[in-house]
Amino acid sequence: MANLPPCIVAMEACGGANHWYRVFTEMGHTVRLIAPQFVKPFVKSNKNDAADAEAICEPAQRPSMRFVSPKSIEQQDIQSIHRIREQFKTRLTGQTNQIRGLLLEYGIAIPQGTNHLMKQLLEIIADEGNGLTPTFRESLNELCDEVKHLQERIISLEKKLGAISKQNQDCQLLMTIPGIGLLTATALLAAIGDPSVFKSARELAAWLGLVPRQSSTGGKSTLLGISKRGDKYLRALLVHGGRSVVRISDKHVDSRSQWITRLRERRGENICAVAVANKNARTAWAVLTKKRPYALVSA
Repeated sequence: MANLPPCIVAMEACGGANHWYRVFTEMGHTVRLIAPQFVKPFVKSNKNDAADAEAICEPAQRPSMRFVSPKSIEQQDIQSIHRIREQFKTRLTGQTNQIRGLLLEYGIAIPQGTNHLMKQLLEIIADEGNGLTPTFRESLNELCDEVKHLQERIISLEKKLGAISKQNQDCQLLMTIPGIGLLTATALLAAIGDPSVFKSARELAAWLGLVPRQSSTGGKSTLLGISKRGDKYLRALLVHGGRSVVRISDKHVDSRSQWITRLRERRGENICAVAVANKNARTAWAVLTKKRPYALVSA
């Protein structure tokens, strides 16, 4: 590739695509990353290298094709922290559930939640009158240490994200939006990068799968539930943030809170949380584009 004159290089957006994008761009080539779901329809026959190459070339030449925006090193760093943290959370949940299940076999029930578990686990281990054997107590001690280790790792990763957000103006702007905190702001920054790749705020909401699916034919338009396209982790963060805003909307008197309260009464809390997530995604695009913090409007 280094010996070729500058040309267009089309690639499927897969593992390592961001790295090769940077490598080929430094060589002077124009790189286009194509989402796999846009490549697959052009595969004509059995899967082989030639058929795959032809299938990639076809959409790369189409003027209406939407190409994947590459991620910078900084974006990948932030995203890797989120992925590692999420894996630690999964392991922590599995570990606490295992401890709870093992104790239940010995007739000891603990309520759900890591805080309940850690509060009672040390007392259970120290209680010599509960019938637990020394062997099982030793195993519980080891599991308890593992839970503490996972909690410490999660806290450490969150501190890293906090340090990144303090040094990044875009993160600070995003965190002015109600329902967007440290995790959502940094995840948005890692996923979006340059907001100008989206023509409008609605495009960003659609990219995140927060707009209705369409099933229209014969001039009849039918809107279904949200499409759930895109990054489900980021979408979940936005919905959880929206849910936190919905729960306290009746305690505020600004126009946004009043809209949320009316919507919750009319459509329920879940639909309202998704609607707030959609609005927050659009607001995030506006905040990043205009480089201005979010400001509440009085009723």
